[in-house]
Amino acid sequence: MRQELMSLPKTLAEDVARNLVMVANLIDEDPEKAYAYSRIALRLASRVAAVREAAGFAAYATQKFAEALAEFRAARRMTGSVELWPVMADCERGLGRPERALAMAGEPEVQKLDKAGQVEMRLVVAGARRDMGQIDAAIVTLQSPELASHSVQPWTARLRYAYADALLAAGREDEAREWFAKALEADKDGSTDASDRLAELDGVEFVDAFEETEDAEEIEDAEDSGRVTEVVEADVEDEPVPADEGATATEGATEAPAGERDGDEGVAGR
Repeated sequence: MRQELMSLPKTLAEDVARNLVMVANLIDEDPEKAYAYSRIALRLASRVAAVREAAGFAAYATQKFAEALAEFRAARRMTGSVELWPVMADCERGLGRPERALAMAGEPEVQKLDKAGQVEMRLVVAGARRDMGQIDAAIVTLQSPELASHSVQPWTARLRYAYADALLAAGREDEAREWFAKALEADKDGSTDASDRLAELDGVEFVDAFEETEDAEEIEDAEDSGRVTEVVEADVEDEPVPADEGATATEGATEAPAGERDGDEGVAGR
């Protein structure tokens, strides 16, 4: 990317780079903001392949699949690379065209993908089969040497998770549980919710301890407030008022002009 930006004037390159950094930092936590930054970068340097690719991923993260596909195609034309082929196929799925994603799986570009790209393509094809209601075909698609391997790669957790999810959709609950457990074992960075899926299968229900604590504190505060009110009322009722002082106070309140009453309040405040 740095090399591509070197073709731009220095100030412009720095502005574009700052926006691309924001896209990378926000795309997981706040995709909409990432998308906004990508549009700024695109406006500044639409002829830079890295900018088109970043804009594509930002659009993809916000489910703007038609826009994402257009940006990925533009980036591919600029670079000639096939590495975006799987995500382009997944955009076709997002647009409701799973049959097009399957057709892309048979194109020569797939043979040029590296191992990671081929696994991604397999995941997309399995997803397309499921979109078309072909659950058994999706399961068969995911059965591969990569799935059977004991070696943990960056894609391992997601591949095992997709297989477990397909098994569950087919009603094969025991096998699904086994593969969700294997996915969790490989998921070192929490890229899947395999632990939650396992808990669901085991009938474990999680309770938000923070919410429970808040509720308990609110109840306790309400009870404390009630006790204080009762004590205050009891003190007021039980405390005797001297007759003379009470009369004097009443007379003062009746005879004092409004200005003086306001002054008395001020003195009391001080």
